[in-house]
Amino acid sequence: MQQEIRKAGIYKEISSLTNPIIKDIKGLTQRKNRQSSKRFLVEGLKLVASALDTDFRLDIFVFGKKVADHELVQKIAARTKAHGGMVLEVSQQVLSKITRRDNPQMVLGIFQQPYFDKSLIQAKERDLWVALEGVKDPGNLGTIIRTADAAGVKGLILVGETTDPFALETTRATMGSIFALPIIRFQEDAFTKFCQNWKGMLVGTHLEGAVDYRTLDYNKPTILFMGNEQSGLPDNLAQCCSDLVKIPQKGQADSLNLAIATGIMLFEIQRDILKF
Repeated sequence: MQQEIRKAGIYKEISSLTNPIIKDIKGLTQRKNRQSSKRFLVEGLKLVASALDTDFRLDIFVFGKKVADHELVQKIAARTKAHGGMVLEVSQQVLSKITRRDNPQMVLGIFQQPYFDKSLIQAKERDLWVALEGVKDPGNLGTIIRTADAAGVKGLILVGETTDPFALETTRATMGSIFALPIIRFQEDAFTKFCQNWKGMLVGTHLEGAVDYRTLDYNKPTILFMGNEQSGLPDNLAQCCSDLVKIPQKGQADSLNLAIATGIMLFEIQRDILKF
């Protein structure tokens, strides 16, 4: 099949590390290039294949020579070309250069970034959204996206300056959930105005929270609002919350990891919905 697809002109081979196409793809490891091109890079055959079942647009499909005969690789290659995308077979060296790994995944996908409109956020029934302010660590953000997907969250709201959800380190940590949740961006002042008209609960975790997170009735549309890793929610944004809660702790640790705390909150809020 590889020879048949090669003859059909579906893909081109690249082995040079200085090829301009490869330079452009590698450039997507930098945030400024992702922002200007509105594209991002994803590693792994499973993730690329699952993304094709969503509305994400695959612009470039890259695979290593070792997997050139893999049936799914060939199907994705044909599908990518049929929709006007580019298909590249590359050497191990090229894959390592792009991903900055000695043992890279054999498949890469370059996708269009989808940011969704703020109008998607509606106060309906028991819908749950997660808002994050100032998250700095890509691994934390990716883990939160994966956990939110598992908890049945409707989408992710990023407030102010956060780490890029489409960074390679973040997409790795999502384990594919980057394709499952709509992501919506707000500047801080715009989110403050949005909160004034929100008809549901806006629950924040905060050091000044006087309420145990397990005692609230979450039977309403809810936005869970979490602050950054070091300082949590700033006071001006905490004031937007309808409820400030705390997660009781025992022991000498002075705080919880942000992704862990977010997961605890999400599964408590969804306790009734997630019953088997």
